[in-house]
Amino acid sequence: MFRALLTSLRPHQWVKNLFVVAPLLFSKNLGDVERMTLSAAGFVLFSLLSGTVYLVNDLFDIEKDRAHPLKKERPIPSGRLPINAARSAAAVLMVIALGIAFAINLPFFACAAAYLLINLAYSLALKQVPFIDVFSIASGFLLRVYAGAMVINVHASPWLLLCTFALACFLGFGKRAHELAAADDLGRAKEQRPVLARYRQIHLKVIMWILAAGTCVAYGLYTISPHTKQFFGTDSLLYTTPFAAFGVIRFLLLSARKTRDDSPTDAMLRDIPFMANLVAWAISVFLVIYVLR
Repeated sequence: MFRALLTSLRPHQWVKNLFVVAPLLFSKNLGDVERMTLSAAGFVLFSLLSGTVYLVNDLFDIEKDRAHPLKKERPIPSGRLPINAARSAAAVLMVIALGIAFAINLPFFACAAAYLLINLAYSLALKQVPFIDVFSIASGFLLRVYAGAMVINVHASPWLLLCTFALACFLGFGKRAHELAAADDLGRAKEQRPVLARYRQIHLKVIMWILAAGTCVAYGLYTISPHTKQFFGTDSLLYTTPFAAFGVIRFLLLSARKTRDDSPTDAMLRDIPFMANLVAWAISVFLVIYVLR
């Protein structure tokens, strides 16, 4: 049963919580042992919270998941993880994560609590409302970044928040486009995820292209803003924009494919060109901020 519980917590999705660590990197505090420790704690706590959210969402979606060709194999809908055990685990993890967050500091606790409340609202109602469902997911990424700033007591850059929100919306609508295409018809789409019946593929494609351009432009403007140049003491961050653009374009291609992947974000994490580009971007940003300045 422990293995089934761990699978339900989706550890492969915890990579999303690296957004909590972003303020550490971009505030030039990578190397500060105390802040690195706090940032790592923030990552772990948000991994526990996001795992709790996955558990709760699976509990609400048991019947819908049983109608899905892939999700029906998940521990809860398949019966490998008993419902009562899942409920108890979710409650315990929630209390532990929020308790430790409160012990760290109040602003970080507020971010963690807001993240949990928004995701509970998503599971209860917001996921049924088109566009609001994606915006609520994107707000979770914003809270990750803001929490990452609060846990190490630094200012949350408006540029970092803007780029995060644009990127999260882009990824969210990409997932909806992929799900709609994979469902083949509206009847099956409604059965698997009711809100899909209220989306149209052509609208999602237009939105994705707009957000793709917006994300790249926002990142580009961030790299050349006077504050960025002054803070980092260099204008070389501009040269990391091709990596950002490649990542956005690669995700567009992945989201357009009809595959058996649960979502294009799953495919993204297994895509060698995308991951190689992500590593190259991270290295280039590190070099610009910490080595070449």
